[in-house]
Amino acid sequence: MPLLLTKISKVLLSVFRRLKSIPHDDPDLTSDNWCMKQPCAKIRIASKEVIISQPLSTFWVFLLGLLTVGVSQYFFQIQNGENSRLWWGISLLLWGIGALLAGTSYQAFGYEIKCAGRPFCSWTSWWEVVYLMFQQASMNAMLVALAYSCTTGTFQMVLLGYAVMSSVVYIILTFIGGIVPIKSLITFEFMVWVSTPVFLFFCLLNAWRYYMFSYYMDLVLLGSWILLLCTMMAYWIYNKLGITKKLWAKGIWFSENDVLHVFLIFWILYITIFVADRIKDHTIPALL
Repeated sequence: MPLLLTKISKVLLSVFRRLKSIPHDDPDLTSDNWCMKQPCAKIRIASKEVIISQPLSTFWVFLLGLLTVGVSQYFFQIQNGENSRLWWGISLLLWGIGALLAGTSYQAFGYEIKCAGRPFCSWTSWWEVVYLMFQQASMNAMLVALAYSCTTGTFQMVLLGYAVMSSVVYIILTFIGGIVPIKSLITFEFMVWVSTPVFLFFCLLNAWRYYMFSYYMDLVLLGSWILLLCTMMAYWIYNKLGITKKLWAKGIWFSENDVLHVFLIFWILYITIFVADRIKDHTIPALL
């Protein structure tokens, strides 16, 4: 039995290590020049020296993650029997954990996880793959929250069913993408593409409800979706214009990911101040 378990563990480790076979988008990136292409800082943990990648970016993403987890706890505290607040809390908890996972591999320990001791650096890691799963599940948990606060009856059941089905299918596809591996299934862009219909539904639902009933809850929710849209547009424009490289050439590191995280910090503060206390279950007539 111990020999069998050893063989099984070796097979599993071999399967999970396939993810490292995806080459980095920058084929010239190595452990020797990693810190020439992005800022690094060396810290000592016990007797080991560890390289921290993008220290300021690490600060922003960890601040976002911890803040989002903290706001999720606030939703749990003010739940007061409201299913919508419960699911907002779950959504933000998943979002915050995902941000911490992403920051660990994309920023803080990116060198140690994807590059240290290797001739060439890996493109991604399981930290990042699991982050994608958490992020997409967070969007669907948010869909559940809106289903409870904005709909009832048949329409609500359809939305709840879609949220579960979408999460399960995406997680399975992403897991397959990491195991095989299939790069197209484990990109940030694919996760955004899968989440976009849900986001558009948020916008349309709250815009229609506010137009029909003029409820303040829908107005503040619509404001949150507009802010989220502005966040993604700022990220895309910053990345498209190549501003990160231009600033880094001048010794200033502020990447497109920093733009994303700083905007999201403002978004989560907006959620805390304007949205949290106004979320309630079934405050207006059902759509169907």
